[in-house]
Amino acid sequence: MSVYAVFAKITRFAFLSAALVAGAAGAQDITLGQIGPFTVLPVPDATEVNAGITAYVKAANAAGGVRGHKIDFFSLDDRYSSEGFEEQFKKAMEKKPLALLSPIGSAALTSMYQDKLLDNNDVVIMNMIPGAESLRNPGHPRAFHIRAGDKQQIEKIVHNARTLGTSKLAVLYQDLVIGTSGWDVAKAAAAAEGGMDIQGVKTAPDLPALAAAAQQVKQLQPQSVLLVGSPRFMADGVAALRKAGMSQTLYVLSYVPAGLLVKLAGPEGARGVGISQTFPNPNGIVLPLQRDFQAAMKAAYPNLKHYSPFHLEGYLSARVVVEALRRSKERDITPAALERALHSAGEMDLGGFRVDFSKGNIGSHWVDIGVVDVEGKIIY
Repeated sequence: MSVYAVFAKITRFAFLSAALVAGAAGAQDITLGQIGPFTVLPVPDATEVNAGITAYVKAANAAGGVRGHKIDFFSLDDRYSSEGFEEQFKKAMEKKPLALLSPIGSAALTSMYQDKLLDNNDVVIMNMIPGAESLRNPGHPRAFHIRAGDKQQIEKIVHNARTLGTSKLAVLYQDLVIGTSGWDVAKAAAAAEGGMDIQGVKTAPDLPALAAAAQQVKQLQPQSVLLVGSPRFMADGVAALRKAGMSQTLYVLSYVPAGLLVKLAGPEGARGVGISQTFPNPNGIVLPLQRDFQAAMKAAYPNLKHYSPFHLEGYLSARVVVEALRRSKERDITPAALERALHSAGEMDLGGFRVDFSKGNIGSHWVDIGVVDVEGKIIY
């Protein structure tokens, strides 16, 4: 081989090697985002979800990222409005996220569907809060749900109440889609249980309206009461029912923080309230998931000593995306590839909590009921 041929071969090899190194060095990070009500919404849901996501992202990056890619995470405030959500959604798309994690608000998410934001943009939604049936049926091919929906939560509550001997159940529900659809589910669940009389009272969320509605519920003389609506509606509703003199067992959905019940209804008013839970106890120590989650939270937030279900929900929304990517056999990492990876991943055991999208876009139906104790904490 001539000197010139050898030189040409070495040059081509060097060029190819440089190109491969440059390609690896220039590999794009995986971008995840969160659009949520960090202001206006009078509960810390979005902030706590954000902390959980952040804790997982930091832990994953410290362990080398996913498939050689670092994970970037950003968040945007939609100010708890559908207009704000659409405004921030447009800004989010400029960052080309692979997925948006755990958006919050039935009005915002309904608007997202109605305005076809998922049809006209390339992104996956992982987990939605709330889990109203109207957001799941028919839903959207790129909208995936980790938390059990309102239907599963309400069915569990009605079954629990019936098991404990309730034959007369009242439902105090908000004049909003989450409330009206929840009332329909409760009626169907009571009919399926059999031997249960159920009556509903619909009301606006303002305090005078709730006070009047609480008196209506009291006149029905139920043995138990289920409240369905926004988190603040349910918490204010508990306070109104206690103020009306009702000592019966009260149930609310998973969106209500126990601390908010204590703040609005007082320790005695909150005591004994049943709250449906869609994830394991974030402060437990039995499951590997609990230990992994707490280690990530401790590393990211060393001064935080007590973790909420929303912290764990945020953590899981990010972890499920990364776990699906790790199982994917596709070379490219795109929203379409993530969608396929989620469906093909099979059952993902995340350390005692399982998610499976092989049969559809709802990954978990796990529901438990926690009870608020005298200290304002949830007993599982």
